[in-house]
Amino acid sequence: MKSLLDRIARQALFRMDSERAHNLAIMALKSRMPLARPPQISKRLKTIVGGMVFPNPLGMAAGFDKNAEAADGLLRLGFGFVECGTVTPKPQEGNPKPRLFRLEEDSALINRMGFNNDGIVAVRERIRSRAGRGGIVGVNIGANKDSADRIADYEAGVRAFGDVASYLAVNISSPNTVGLRSLQDRANLSELLHRVIETRNEVARLRRAPIPLFLKIAPDLTDAALADIADEALGKRIDGLIVSNTTLSRAGVTSRLAHETGGLSGQPLFERSTVILAKMRLLVGPAMPIIGVGGVCSTETALEKIRAGADLVQMYSGLIFGGTCLPGRILEEMSAFAQRENLTSLRQLRDTRVDEWAARHLD
Repeated sequence: MKSLLDRIARQALFRMDSERAHNLAIMALKSRMPLARPPQISKRLKTIVGGMVFPNPLGMAAGFDKNAEAADGLLRLGFGFVECGTVTPKPQEGNPKPRLFRLEEDSALINRMGFNNDGIVAVRERIRSRAGRGGIVGVNIGANKDSADRIADYEAGVRAFGDVASYLAVNISSPNTVGLRSLQDRANLSELLHRVIETRNEVARLRRAPIPLFLKIAPDLTDAALADIADEALGKRIDGLIVSNTTLSRAGVTSRLAHETGGLSGQPLFERSTVILAKMRLLVGPAMPIIGVGGVCSTETALEKIRAGADLVQMYSGLIFGGTCLPGRILEEMSAFAQRENLTSLRQLRDTRVDEWAARHLD
């Protein structure tokens, strides 16, 4: 059941333009308003990934807090980690408005934001200024749309955030920057990962601490492309994958807004992203961490991502439609599930349905 606050907030925000409502949500999270009671979380939810100790496996995906303004407010909702961004070297306005659309009947969003953000200088200062507050806060990095060397943009992102972020996520899978997804092609990916890892290692030597590096991929890849990405990820020894970004598919969408261009997120993405997650788990094996994202809107969808091969899960659209109390409810229900099933860790659930999910056919 949604709280009264959630119901009132949804009614008010859903009367507004989607992007304006989003900006108000960021302001509320920055204000330290009591938007949800702190959830009671079992120690059974603790998850260790990439040398980081997560209090629970539920995170906020990139795209919600693009400029690292609301990380602490999101952590107070119960999230075990927050991924800010996508951040590009230079500030940019993004694509023309309107560029964010709510598909209420589908519990989905379509966005064509285009990496609108304040740039690495401003965002780095916000991340740096919260040092000592605790919590795992990663930064998702990208390239400017007019960049002459997009790989150099990712190197700049690593240098800017390598000493202040908990981890870095290399986003080459947004559909809203023309040509960006071509960096997933094997030759381009090989050069990208080589240069980014070299830069990460240089920063790590200065920092004298490891910097986990994740690669975020699209859900619209062929089996051959997935195999190439898996080979490069394993060969370059990156720290993990994030599966997946938004989709260009409109399978299962009924809204009249389905024709809008951009990436689709929310409930219709769940099956596609989970199939790709399971396929990648089989390709990379059991050791490489994977963050599963796409359509997480309930305890069961979060647990199913883990069954399909995820170590951690993230949500974004689920918070928009489920309200600020949703993360806490999911975590308390996860805790009850772990106790009921006598699990000492949700890691024991991972991969229990990976073969079933990987075998599913996508339209």
